[in-house]
Amino acid sequence: MALIDCKNVSLGYDSHIVAKNLNFEVNRGDYLCIVGENGSGKSTLVKSLLGLIETESGHLHMGDGLKKREIGYLPQQSAAQKDFPASVFEVVLSGCLASKKGIFFSKELKNLAQENMEKLDILSLKDKCYRELSGGQQQRVLLARALCATKKLLLLDEPVTGLDPVVTADFYRIIEKINREFKITIIMVSHDLYSSLNYATHILHMKKDGAFFGTVKEYLESDVYKAFSGGEKNA
Repeated sequence: MALIDCKNVSLGYDSHIVAKNLNFEVNRGDYLCIVGENGSGKSTLVKSLLGLIETESGHLHMGDGLKKREIGYLPQQSAAQKDFPASVFEVVLSGCLASKKGIFFSKELKNLAQENMEKLDILSLKDKCYRELSGGQQQRVLLARALCATKKLLLLDEPVTGLDPVVTADFYRIIEKINREFKITIIMVSHDLYSSLNYATHILHMKKDGAFFGTVKEYLESDVYKAFSGGEKNA
């Protein structure tokens, strides 16, 4: 059973339809990159997947026991978030809120937070103030936080915006490791078409007049890709 099954979905924003007839499927282990023009509804789709807005029409179903509150979410980071006055451990542990019972975090949840910091090689930063970290370190912290919320699906909204090329390449390698070694499904919104083609298994290319969905190979052979890329081939 698919984790996400989207059939003939239309999405609206501010009383306007921004995406029509979306059809795609996400299965366990997939790495789906969502690309496309500005204004094509990518951010609106993210909000729909998180259950923050309703679809205008069609069928958007979570399967395989997945609940919306069990999606690990890494949003675009704002200036206010970058200046958040909390320790790294506190930020990561806040990803366990949906699993929290009672007033205090259990030992089990604290151990989970620590395990995810170890996975991302930031345990040594545990007691550091989040706002004192570099941009790349902050993204690792937020990724560890998102991992605390899920064992099935990570949803990433343009996670490398503002990062330098070296840090960006490192972040992509981390996401690939999470997908392949930890068997967590990835959905990533990205403007970085080159990296999307190198790491993804599937592409959802959203346009104002429709969308393409398929494997990377199918996408590279499509007219949608050729028009969007100007005919350039993936290296």
